[in-house]
Amino acid sequence: MTENTMEPFFENIQDPRHHNKRHKLIDIIFIAICAVVAGADTYEQIENFGNQRKKWLSKFLKLPHGIPSHDTFGRIFERMIPNEFQSSFMRWIGSVAELTKGQVIAIDGKTLRRSHDKSNDKKAIHMISAWASSNQVVLGQLKTEEKSNEITAIPTLLKLLDISGCIITIDAMGTQKKIAKTIINKTGDYILALKENHKTLYDESVLFFDNMEEMKNQGYAFDEHTAVDGGHGRIETRRAVVTSDIDWLEDRENWEGLKSIGMVESTREIDGNRSHERRYYISSLDADALSFGCAVRKHWGIENSVHWVLDIAFREDESRVRKGNSPENFAAIRHIALNLLRSNKTFKGSVKTKRLNAAMDPKYMEEVIFG
Repeated sequence: MTENTMEPFFENIQDPRHHNKRHKLIDIIFIAICAVVAGADTYEQIENFGNQRKKWLSKFLKLPHGIPSHDTFGRIFERMIPNEFQSSFMRWIGSVAELTKGQVIAIDGKTLRRSHDKSNDKKAIHMISAWASSNQVVLGQLKTEEKSNEITAIPTLLKLLDISGCIITIDAMGTQKKIAKTIINKTGDYILALKENHKTLYDESVLFFDNMEEMKNQGYAFDEHTAVDGGHGRIETRRAVVTSDIDWLEDRENWEGLKSIGMVESTREIDGNRSHERRYYISSLDADALSFGCAVRKHWGIENSVHWVLDIAFREDESRVRKGNSPENFAAIRHIALNLLRSNKTFKGSVKTKRLNAAMDPKYMEEVIFG
């Protein structure tokens, strides 16, 4: 029997069953992860994968009572404590994904639209995720009851992660003094989006950059960088401007580590139609427009590389897994599967194509699961 290298990271999860433990908990988790990698989106499909791949699974698991039923998978993930599963997930990813100094970690939220349970008056859950831009992996996730609760959940997630030397990027919902302080206390840096939820700070920044030429004449220093790319009838110009001359900024001393403010101006031309947008940020970094602009752009990778992929390749928004703790635990399994598929470089293709390949080719599945 080949060693299951995942087992040490998940073996300490508390088993929610008090009796009738015909199947080992770690076996149930391992089968579920493999099944979701191979395209399973429901407990019935997980059971079917197990039955179809029983011989292959027996290389890593003893399976004295065969493959668990879909009801068994459902009951386990409905009752399993999410925080324990999340902690195991983070220990595992911490062992395989080495973070480099200066790496951007984007934090953003996503609502699992069909996770609501009307019969039990349960709203759809909202998950916040931390995504490492260079490694292209999800580092951790945490559930909130509503999008507005990101404010309290983000510091909790940050405390669970090793962010030392990394740059944390968060949209305007997470631009909070407590969050900035948490990041600095953990020896990280931040770039936080500014909108009108901090009206005075936002208005002052907008006015300052609107009058940038006049400010230059008064001796204020700005660092600027412009990047242009395009294709297929699209041209996008992004100008990043940042300054560390912020002694005039009201309330700046109450933002832990604040060193600069920045603006990204985007002009997009598509088939002759032109759009223009400015976005504003506060940061604990010194003024460096190139690094600032790159970090801001990398933040939006969580939308394209995580949220969009979960919807398109894993059909997350269509999932009707909703009982008990199932939505949160199943979301963690999807993140594990996404990390495994993204980390594998032996097969070039989309995540959706990689899932199909894993379903058809046991050898490729082994490469994905064990590296």
